[in-house]
Amino acid sequence: MDLGIRSRRAIVCASSAGLGRACALELARAGVDVWINGRDAAKLAATAAAIRAETGVTVTEVVADLSTDAGRAALLAACPDPDILVNNNGGPPVRPYTDLDADGIRAGLEANFVTPALLLQAVLPGMVERGFGRVVNITSGSVKMPLPGLDLSSGARAGLTGFVAGIARQVAHAGVTINALLPGSFDTARIASMTQAAADRNGTTQEEERAKRAASIPAGRIGDPAEFGATCAFLCSDKAGFITGQSLLIDGGVFPGIM
Repeated sequence: MDLGIRSRRAIVCASSAGLGRACALELARAGVDVWINGRDAAKLAATAAAIRAETGVTVTEVVADLSTDAGRAALLAACPDPDILVNNNGGPPVRPYTDLDADGIRAGLEANFVTPALLLQAVLPGMVERGFGRVVNITSGSVKMPLPGLDLSSGARAGLTGFVAGIARQVAHAGVTINALLPGSFDTARIASMTQAAADRNGTTQEEERAKRAASIPAGRIGDPAEFGATCAFLCSDKAGFITGQSLLIDGGVFPGIM
């Protein structure tokens, strides 16, 4: 399917690996020029080279910590007029709520609520003026089904979801959409760290914990990041202009609700 976004410009945050990388790659496959971001310069350069080699689009690397004012400024200076913004950031470490301190809570909110909110605030006026824009916020399945140990992540991402709910309706008239993707278990470094932590806690192996996690998913497996990236690219396409203010759960059927 031609997504109708060839030669558009996309900022994809936290995209040197994992779900962010998958989104950047699928957008590039659709002909979108991408500005990718991360804090590890070597990893970011390797990702950029791989995307360029496969797709031939322009890939610009921005090494920056987006939870800082300077990092956000560097990203927006590199691409001041994006057509697409994919907000993404690593979640806070898995931790019991009783172990959270004030600094940790502030850091989680800064990364998973404040940063995407400020980036969205910066790019929306230009999108509205140009008559096209796509914002996809990568949040978490825990927004719909909170999990112990992910309380800070759930709270920050649910806050972002509420923040954009009204904004999406304010900009829809201008051809600008804002949606969220809520990942469940995907084959990323975060799942690897979570299964390793479970193995250490239970006296098992990481492979055993991974198998237990897969068995708990109705689809019978852990998700492929490429599936997630393809869904993101569709939401950014000109075919998805009538979808806005929505949170799409991609979890292989784990959440048992009907909405």
